[in-house]
Amino acid sequence: MKIHIKGGRLIDPAANVDAQQDLYIAAGKVVGVGSAPADFHANKTIDASGLVVCPGLVDLSARLREPGYEYKATLESEVAAATAGGVTSLVCPPDTDPVLDEPGLVEMLKFRARTLNQTHVYPLGALTLGLKGETLTEMSQLTEAGCIGFSQAEAPIRDTRVLLRALQYAQTFGFTVWLRPEDPYLGGGVAASGAVASRLGLSGVSVIAETVRLHTIFELMRSTGARVHLCRLSSAAGIELVRQAKREGLAVTCDVNIHHVSLTDMDIGYFNSQMRFSPPLRGSRDRDAIIAGLIDGTIDALCSDHTPVDDDEKLLPFAEASPGATGLELLLPLTLRWAEQHKVPLASALARITSEPARVLGLPAGTLASGSTADICIFHPAQEWKVERRALKSQGKNSPWLGYDMRGRVRATLVSGHVVHELH
Repeated sequence: MKIHIKGGRLIDPAANVDAQQDLYIAAGKVVGVGSAPADFHANKTIDASGLVVCPGLVDLSARLREPGYEYKATLESEVAAATAGGVTSLVCPPDTDPVLDEPGLVEMLKFRARTLNQTHVYPLGALTLGLKGETLTEMSQLTEAGCIGFSQAEAPIRDTRVLLRALQYAQTFGFTVWLRPEDPYLGGGVAASGAVASRLGLSGVSVIAETVRLHTIFELMRSTGARVHLCRLSSAAGIELVRQAKREGLAVTCDVNIHHVSLTDMDIGYFNSQMRFSPPLRGSRDRDAIIAGLIDGTIDALCSDHTPVDDDEKLLPFAEASPGATGLELLLPLTLRWAEQHKVPLASALARITSEPARVLGLPAGTLASGSTADICIFHPAQEWKVERRALKSQGKNSPWLGYDMRGRVRATLVSGHVVHELH
C-alpha cells in the first residue's frame, strides 16, 4: 500500500521539523518527506489540510488487562482505544493475572497483539516472581520473549537486598529496571498528605514516601551503575532529586501521569472517586513543579497511565475505590491543553509523547524520518469533542474528565503504514 498524506502541518520533534510538507509511505515505511520518490504512485491519498501530521504517540504505561482481568477490559477494546487516541506504541505493566513472569505468558500476549495488528505492544516483565519482591525472575529469558524492561508495577520490594541484586543483574545484561518510587512503609494511603486529606478524613501519602525511596534507588544506582526508569513522579521534592541525579550523570529517566499535569488534590472535591490515582494527586505547588520539569527536560515523558476498571470499582467510597483512569484516548488532548495553557510550543509538547518516550525505550519510533516505520498520528488541533462514555472506545469508562469538552481530535492513525483508525 502506497499512501500520500498531503497538505498537512508536519511536526517531527526528533528531526526539528515543523512545516507544511507532504509525506509518502510505501511498504510500511516513510519513503519521502516533502517530495515523492521516483515512480511513486499512491494507492490512497489522505488530505491533511488544516491538520497536524506527527509521529504516532508512544505511551509508557497502559494496562491492557489481559490476561486475567477481561471483565475490566480486553486486548481488543484497549488497542482500539489506543489507535483512536493516536497511540501506535505502548508499554504494558506486568501486573496481570497471572503475572508476566514467565516467557510463555509474554509470548502469548505479544502474539495476541500481533494478530490484532493495530498497535505495537511492548510488555514489561515482572522483576520478581509473582511480584512478591522476593525471588528474581529469569530476566534474560523474558527479554528473549519480548520484554523491554522489568517492573514491579505497584507492588513494592520491601527487602533492599533484593532490589540491589535486581539492579546488579540488570546492569550486567544492559536491562532497564522500571520503578515506582514509593516507600512501602510510608506509602499505602489513598490521598496526598495535607489539608485536603485531613479535612476529608482520608489516609495520607506524604512526600517523603517518594523522596526516601528515590534516595535509596539513587544510592543503589551509584553502587551498581544500573539504568532505571522512574514511573509517575508526583512531588516537587522528588522532581528536584531527579534533576540533581541527572546533573550527576546517573542513567535515570522518568515520566509523569498526564492527569497530574492538570489536576490537584483539591479536585477530589467531596470524595470524587474518579480522582483517585496512584500516586495520589498532590497540591498546586507539586503540579507546578511537574510542569516546570516537563518544560526544562527533567521529566522525559508524559504517559496516560491508562487503567480501565469496571463501574462497580469506582462506585465504592473513595478510600475503597480502585485507583486509576482511562487515558489512552485523552493523552493527546490533555497534552494539547497543557501546551496551550502554558504557552509550550506544539512541537515541544508533542516530543513528550512521541520522540522522548521512544528514546526512553531505545526504540526507532517517534519519528517521521525517511526510512522509519510509518507509525503516524493525524489530528485536528482545534476540533472540540465531549468526553462521554459512548465516545470512549476503551471498555473502561472511568475518567475525571467525563462531561468535559476537549480540543484535539485524532482523524487518522497509521501503524506500519496501515490505516488502523480513520474518523470521517
